[in-house]
Amino acid sequence: MIKLIKALAVVALALTTYMPGMAQAQEKPNLLIIQTDEHNFRTLGCYRQLLATEQAQVWGEGNIVETPNIDFLANNGVLFSKFYAASPVCTPSRGSFITGRYPQNTGAPKNNLPLNEDAITYAMVLRDNGYKTSFIGKWHLDGEGKPQWAPKRKFGFEHNTYMFNRGHWKSMEATEKGARIAATDDKGQPSYGLNKSNEKSYATDFLVNKGIEFIENNKNHPFSLYLSIPDPHGPDKIRAPYDTMYKHMDFKAPPTYNKPTEGVPSWALPAKKAGLDQAQYFGMVKCIDDNIGKILTYLKQNELLDNTIIVFTSDHGDLRGEHHKHNKGNPLEASAKIPFIVYYPKTIPSGSVVKKAFNTVDFAPTILSFMGREVPASMAGRNFSDLLTDPGTEENWEDISFMRNGGTAKNGLWVTAVTSRYKLVLSKKDDPWLIDMKIDPNELINFIEKPKYRDVVKKLANQLKEYGQKQADPFLVNTKMAADLQNLAAGKH
Repeated sequence: MIKLIKALAVVALALTTYMPGMAQAQEKPNLLIIQTDEHNFRTLGCYRQLLATEQAQVWGEGNIVETPNIDFLANNGVLFSKFYAASPVCTPSRGSFITGRYPQNTGAPKNNLPLNEDAITYAMVLRDNGYKTSFIGKWHLDGEGKPQWAPKRKFGFEHNTYMFNRGHWKSMEATEKGARIAATDDKGQPSYGLNKSNEKSYATDFLVNKGIEFIENNKNHPFSLYLSIPDPHGPDKIRAPYDTMYKHMDFKAPPTYNKPTEGVPSWALPAKKAGLDQAQYFGMVKCIDDNIGKILTYLKQNELLDNTIIVFTSDHGDLRGEHHKHNKGNPLEASAKIPFIVYYPKTIPSGSVVKKAFNTVDFAPTILSFMGREVPASMAGRNFSDLLTDPGTEENWEDISFMRNGGTAKNGLWVTAVTSRYKLVLSKKDDPWLIDMKIDPNELINFIEKPKYRDVVKKLANQLKEYGQKQADPFLVNTKMAADLQNLAAGKH
């Protein structure tokens, strides 16, 4: 018996010696982040089920797109119903997500600015702890380059062959010289067109396939993959058969489309144009969901699903006609609120919903702590990793987060304190606004002058004041917003 035990010990040692990756994979969970771009949360079944019908189906009764694979992650993980972009535009939101720092402190507080050279990301920490790290898809943190494949500055994402800096291309291909945009215009320049788009070359399909390829090549090691899908951001175009799946729907303008303009603050004024093709947008969402199904099938077949933390999120929302606006850039829900789902059944209870407000800046410190890694001191976001494993302790967490427009110190337009119910919005051009999302989910009414909200306003103002001081937000220094905040924090309004 003793000889048998010794023999088994020798075999175990041999396995550990010759297959270190397998041993590591059992000790360290993998990480897969799937991030979409400009994604309206109402297109996801798991978010619609939390809303009243008139809020869930704003484009007409019955006009919905089913998302069973994303819903699977939510139903078997934890969904955050009030998760916000630190700034609801691409670059600053993405910068805050990977660094755990507010946009004004990353070097990239507005679109097309490069991330500071000395920025520390969660990927650097994982790389230094033995993870194979990759970023595949849209990056938007290296300046003006477009598409600019494989930027030289990697920020811990060691495999970045299929990282491109920016653009919303619809067709891609791999060549011996690297990746490139497959569709071109009449002058031979890269195009957003659909020519050459099929189930292999369409951007979502192409990038997901490259993500699976990376996992396949590194499945015997702990890996971290950031899969950044440029859809459903415009242009509203999608390959067949998704381009015709929803054409039968009679889409309606959202209830807030024709809202009155009197008394509306500058950040919520209707746009001159709010054109969109909702059938194509739904098609893009459906294509994303089907591809996530492909990833889940691969992980399950390769016995990786149980040891992989999956995060599904977006960089910001898309108003899709709400408030007669398109795209993003303001503190309204469809612009600033994003899906955020974490799946890891080993430790996360299935079907959990967290209702308090959190933010993209909170992601990096949270995921590192959740994975048992040390959180760099530079990360300013809140570490809510304990909340992932025990959502029932939500009442112990402060219900507060902060947002700002995408801009530098010179062009600060608005800053917001947000909770699961309220938004206090300070603006360069307007009187302060208080939104009560419970009473007014369409965000049309300013409650700031109503006496019963006096204590709410004062509390939010003081929290916003503390944030401004702690995070050195220039929007709140020697500006109209700073003066308004001072008065509100003192109870003067």
